[in-house]
Parts: sequence; C-alpha cells; structure tokens
Amino acid sequence: MHSVSLPQVGTFGAWRDAARTLLSAETPPEDILWSFGDDCADLFGAKIPLPKGDKAVTASKQFISLANLVIWNRDSERFARLYAVLHALQRDKGLLADRGDPRIDRLHKMAKEVSRDKHKMTAFVRFREVSQPGANRRAFAAWFEPSHFIMEPSAPFFAKRFGDMDWTIFTPHLTAHYDGAVTFSDGVTKPPLPDDATEELWRTYFRSIFNPARVKVKAMQAEMPKKYWKNLPEADLIPEMIATAQARAAEMAAKAPTLAPARAAPILDRLHSQQAAKLETQDQFLIALQGCRRCPLWENATQPVPGEGPLDAALMIVGEQPGDQEDLKGHPFAGPAGAVFDAALEQVGIDRGGIYVTNAVKHFKFKPRGKRRLHQNPNRDEIQHCKWWLDLEVARVQPTLIVAMGGTALESLTGTREGLLKRRGRFEQTQDGIPLMVTVHPSYILRLPDAGLRAEEEARYRADLALAARSV
Repeated sequence: MHSVSLPQVGTFGAWRDAARTLLSAETPPEDILWSFGDDCADLFGAKIPLPKGDKAVTASKQFISLANLVIWNRDSERFARLYAVLHALQRDKGLLADRGDPRIDRLHKMAKEVSRDKHKMTAFVRFREVSQPGANRRAFAAWFEPSHFIMEPSAPFFAKRFGDMDWTIFTPHLTAHYDGAVTFSDGVTKPPLPDDATEELWRTYFRSIFNPARVKVKAMQAEMPKKYWKNLPEADLIPEMIATAQARAAEMAAKAPTLAPARAAPILDRLHSQQAAKLETQDQFLIALQGCRRCPLWENATQPVPGEGPLDAALMIVGEQPGDQEDLKGHPFAGPAGAVFDAALEQVGIDRGGIYVTNAVKHFKFKPRGKRRLHQNPNRDEIQHCKWWLDLEVARVQPTLIVAMGGTALESLTGTREGLLKRRGRFEQTQDGIPLMVTVHPSYILRLPDAGLRAEEEARYRADLALAARSV
C-alpha cells in the first residue's frame, strides 16, 4: 500500500506528479491511500517510497481540464476517483467521452459543483476596508465560506480584478493575501471585520434592481442560496422586499400608462402615412435611413445598408441582414453569401438589375473576435423595429412577388420563422396580403460542411429562384 499526502496549496500539481509516478510503475488504484492537508515535510508523507517506473503516461487536455476542477471538490474520494479514471484511460482512450459510465458522470458532476462554487465566490465576496494610517495602498479584507476548496484556484481572478489594492480573503480552509503577489496561509474562523460605509451602496444597488413584479423566490434562492445571506450586506433587505412585493407590484400596475383608445388608431394611421409621404423619393429615403436610431444596432455598424433595384420591380428578394462586407461597402449581398446569390441568379436567368434586393434588418449585428467581426442573428425587437423600413420599401416598390430568404426575413414578413425548411419552396402571403415565396438564405448553404450536401442545397436554391422568376 502506497500512502500519498497532498498539501493544501499546490494540490493539483502535487496530485498530478504523484499520479504520473504511480502510473509509470503501473500501480493499481486499490494500492494507493490518498490523504490531504497533512502537516508533513515530505510532499507525499509516505514511509514507503513511491515506486519507480518507466512506462509512458499520457493524459488528454480534456482530462487535465476536468481534473483541475474535480481536485478542489470537497469529496474525500476525489483523488482516488481521478486516479482510477486516469488509470483506466491508459487502456481505454475513449472512456472520457462515455457520459453513461458512472465514474465519468460522477467526475463531471463534481466539476460542475466546483465551477458553480467558484462563480458564487466571485459574485458574493464583499470586501471591507482595513487600511492603516500611513499605508502606501488601501487594504481590504473579506470573509467567505465556500462549499469546496476553491480559494487557491479563485485567487487569480481577484488578483486581476483588484490588482490596485492590497487584500485578504479569509475562508475556513485557506486564506489568500495579495500585495502585488498572491500568498496563502491557513484557514481561520470568521474574523471581526470592521463596518464599511460602502455596504450601504450595495444595499442601494440591490434595492434599485429589485423588481417586485417579477419575484420568484425559488429562482432567486437558486442564484443566491441562503447560505450566503449572512455575509452579504444587502441580504438583510430580502425578507422585507419579498413580503411587500405583491403590494408594490399592484401599485406599479396602477400607475402604468393605459393603452391608447380605439379612436387613436385613425390618427396613428394618418401620422404614419404623413411620415411615409416625406420619404417618397430615393434621396429622402436614404437620408432618413442614415439617421435611423430605432434600435441600438446603429451604434456599432459602419452604416445602414438600403435596398437596391428599380422601384417598379415585379420581384423583390429580402435577405436577413448585412454581413461584414455589406456593412463596409454599403450594398446588399456584396460578400460571400452575395457571391452564391449572384451565381444562382445568373444560372436561372434572373437579371439582378431588374429586381429589388434588400434585407429585413438594415444594420450589421456582430460580435468582435480579435480583428474579425462574427455575425450574430438579430433578435425579435431589432427585427420589429427595422420592419418599419422594410414595410416602407415594400409600399414603394409594390412587387408582384416577394422572396423571403432565411428566418429573419420570414419572421419580418409573416410574423414567424417556425418550420422554415418545411415551408421552403411554398407560396404564402405577407401580413399585408402580398404573395410571398419561402427559401433559405445563401449563407445557410455556405455553412454546410459536406460538399455533396452543399451541392444539393445549391441546386434546390436555384430551383426556388427559378420558380419565383416564373411566377411574376
């Protein structure tokens, strides 16, 4: 029997080194006794030296990542469980992907518990100032009671987030100190930390974000379990806020504005008609679109991208939204999806100059990723706000048929994108009664990984466009 004692600090590295040594000697899991936190000068605390071996030991990045969470779990068998799986992986490389295996399932559940505990720590640690007169930097301290041994893996977050001050976080298991570098000492019982004036700021903030009309106690306790309440300055407000929530919600409802009366409908219709009349010419339309602030998408986009084509076109094709190239060039379908679109038009004999091409949403929605801008789908509010411009384009062009390409266009024109692939190639009507045909967006074809399937979808896409051309 080999005895391995792991330290409170550097636990993962010590376990990894010990596991590598034991595996290289092909030591079976049942021959190892793991312990944790013993005060022993020898890292492994073993009277019998660990065996020497020369067998190659391998571990995937996926296992290392999993182990680096499981190792901090409070389960007393965590070291043995990890070693047993690592030992089995030397013979069965695919074991880690088998979530039906109870050993693997247990490790993933333990890792999830640790991840959740780390998240709660970063959310619920509350510092109090403990600076001494004449000190070079302000100093703060906090007390936290985690469910698992997460102080060491959580310390880098606090060092990065609060690197401009000295701080100490006390926990029952381990204490972390920071004064430009992180050091650790033994855990303590709850220290007598001084009151802090900023705690009232936490109460004010919590009071301001509390919505009495949306109180769900079980959901709130799932995100802020009661075990943390005793150390949160704002938590003493919770019982009173829950007790008065119903009355406050009723008061808010009584003060809410009422719906416009039915007699307001003709007035609103006339107002909208007057607004549309001011945009009759293309120049007026473009100037108004440049100043669009109907939703927040304009803030990050380069420019709005208007539709293009003759205003007497019989066929209108509506895409989803501008992409990266369209946003830079100011023209619809000018990027990779546009190349697929143009090729399909040419193959079925449709002159792009004779049709009206536009998008349901006029600004590019994206997420920065380094130097790239990754496309993001518009949400329901953004589609609804931009529908005003699309409706205006439809009213000006008055097409015989509209082709909706993709879910965003379909939702804008019909109110729902459900069952797009089943509706594809079919004729429907817009919410205003205009004939409409459904097809996919060319970007859908570009995203298909299989070349054979992509060729099939391109053929179906061309057939959809050919059917639309024959129907006008």
